[in-house]
Amino acid sequence: MLPGLAYFLVFHYGALIGNVIAFKEYVPFDGLWGSPWVGLGNFQRMFEDSGFWDAVLNTLWIALLQLVFYFPVPLALALLLHSLTWSSVRRFVQSVAYLPHFISWVIVVALFQQVLGDTGMLNGYLNDAGLHTVDIIGNPHAFKPLVVAQVIWKDAGWGTIIFLAALAQVDEQQYEAAALDGAGPWRRFWHVTLPAIRPVIVLLLIMRLGDILSTGFEQMLLQRDTVGPQAAEIIDTFVYYRGVIGGDYGFAAAAGLFKGVVGALLVYAANKVAHRLGEQGVYK
Repeated sequence: MLPGLAYFLVFHYGALIGNVIAFKEYVPFDGLWGSPWVGLGNFQRMFEDSGFWDAVLNTLWIALLQLVFYFPVPLALALLLHSLTWSSVRRFVQSVAYLPHFISWVIVVALFQQVLGDTGMLNGYLNDAGLHTVDIIGNPHAFKPLVVAQVIWKDAGWGTIIFLAALAQVDEQQYEAAALDGAGPWRRFWHVTLPAIRPVIVLLLIMRLGDILSTGFEQMLLQRDTVGPQAAEIIDTFVYYRGVIGGDYGFAAAAGLFKGVVGALLVYAANKVAHRLGEQGVYK
């Protein structure tokens, strides 16, 4: 455990000290403690910045779409895989479904551009058929559904691992008893499968809510210039361009700290709701 523990202590807990620059007008040459203190000045500028609120709105929209359309997909795929009786077929399908997770976002975005871009394969077929072509990749209005589709294609298979592990713990005799009582597939799912995996679903949902303001920095950064910041700017890219590119480190740190605090509050609130519903949640 020591290497993993050291990683979190140094790069996560130790790095929390750097959040002090959110309350300073940070100048790299003056250092962390030599930079002048501005108190809540960076936060005041952040809340008055319309670009920040546009980034927050885009982040929330994308996160909501991912929560509604992506979150159920790994569960549905896990149920389909679990229902396969041939273990060799199931292992093959699992391997194929896992593979996109290990492909970098650079390759994934390039693949989608080759298929759905202005000069991509889809428009090639439409052009050959004499039909009107569409540039899905460069369309700002189609960007949010597009990024959700990319996440589903890339990570749905990987997300089935935890659900498959939970499904493997369900007693097969419960299914047999339910079938003998006349329960069909839907009844067996509702009364046997769902109660067995409900704690896992609640746990993953709480963790997803805590990470709701992190919608994929690299994925958005690679496509931001194609559709414009109005459609693709999220909090992480906003922090990158204002802090790393623009040099306004204190302002960017304030935005990042705001995101972290909101995520922590969402985890706490969702965990409380889980306790009220009789679930264990992330912690007791």
